[in-house]
Amino acid sequence: MERQGGEVTGLLPYSRLVTAPGDTIVEEPIEAVALSRNDLPALIRNCYEVTAILVHAMTDRARRFTSTDLRDEKMLSLGKLAAGLAHELNNPASAAVRNAKSLASALTAAEQAARALGAAGLTDAQLAELDRVHDLCMNPGMSRTISGLALAEREEDFAVWLRAHGSSATSAEELARTPITDEALDRLASILQGTSLDTGLRWITAGYAARSLAIDIDRAATCIHTLVAAVNGFTHMDRAPDLGPVDIPAGLVDTVALLDVKARTKSVVITLNIGPDLPSVHGLSAEVNQIWMNLIDNAIDGAPVSGHVTVTATREGPAVVVRVVDDGPGIPPDIKGNIFDPFFTTKSVGEGTGLDIVRRVVSWHNGEIEVVSEPGRTEFRVSLPSLEGK
Repeated sequence: MERQGGEVTGLLPYSRLVTAPGDTIVEEPIEAVALSRNDLPALIRNCYEVTAILVHAMTDRARRFTSTDLRDEKMLSLGKLAAGLAHELNNPASAAVRNAKSLASALTAAEQAARALGAAGLTDAQLAELDRVHDLCMNPGMSRTISGLALAEREEDFAVWLRAHGSSATSAEELARTPITDEALDRLASILQGTSLDTGLRWITAGYAARSLAIDIDRAATCIHTLVAAVNGFTHMDRAPDLGPVDIPAGLVDTVALLDVKARTKSVVITLNIGPDLPSVHGLSAEVNQIWMNLIDNAIDGAPVSGHVTVTATREGPAVVVRVVDDGPGIPPDIKGNIFDPFFTTKSVGEGTGLDIVRRVVSWHNGEIEVVSEPGRTEFRVSLPSLEGK
């Protein structure tokens, strides 16, 4: 063993713990080589095996750093979305619970109305006309959304109509919520009077109320399913991180769905235009989706309140080109040349690591990214080679 420049070189005795047969841990002697840092340049020049080992180690370390950066960026993105998504999921979930409780009462009322209708002893002609009005109200195409003021006026008009036909005005509120028309009511009143008319209208309104609640529950559940599917599609949590075909339209739809909460909070409208028969690209879906997440998120930040973000995906020759455009003030000229630099960002700490991640992911997928910015319009253009173009 020698000392050179105050550092030890040569063979140094060490020991290590190993597992012997029978799960017995024993200590065995080993030898380690210690070199002075001053010898490394000459060693690299003269020993190609050492150079290859060091390059391989540095490449692995750079790959790990890139993977860690991507994972951290994705966690930051999902963290920013978590609060908005929690609120967005809570609204339809609360609506579904509330409507499910009301549906039980509505079904009971519908059953009671059906029994009363059966005991009314209506003729075939009367039942046929009642069924026609019932089907009219149950037609999904007839449903419409009206303001509270218009609903109150409609309720008052129906109350006047019911009293004029010798019926109780108590069903005016429920009747006003249905899409029934004045003409349909007049035809029904021409063959049903008094108690029979009340019974028939009660059956129609009770059935419509139950059906409306069921539709609202379905709509709320669909909203929850869509958001969960968007999160799952964005992260591809149920798939192995292997290279394969990447569905660009699906990734854009999922990303826009996840960022819709943030956009609506700022009153920004996102328009998504996807060209027909868009081919897939080869790569990692989660990483490609991270490109869209960062670019669209930045576009929302750059757009003014009540602004507009347009996302367009088209086929251009052998490539798939995605453009993200916002109508914000643009990128200041003094920082435009630095936006893709590592660690450069104009955001606050904890809000993202800028566009270096986007540049690296695009480059790793053999693509290109460009930016054109002026006051009132900033466009990021990402071009990725399609599978058909290979």
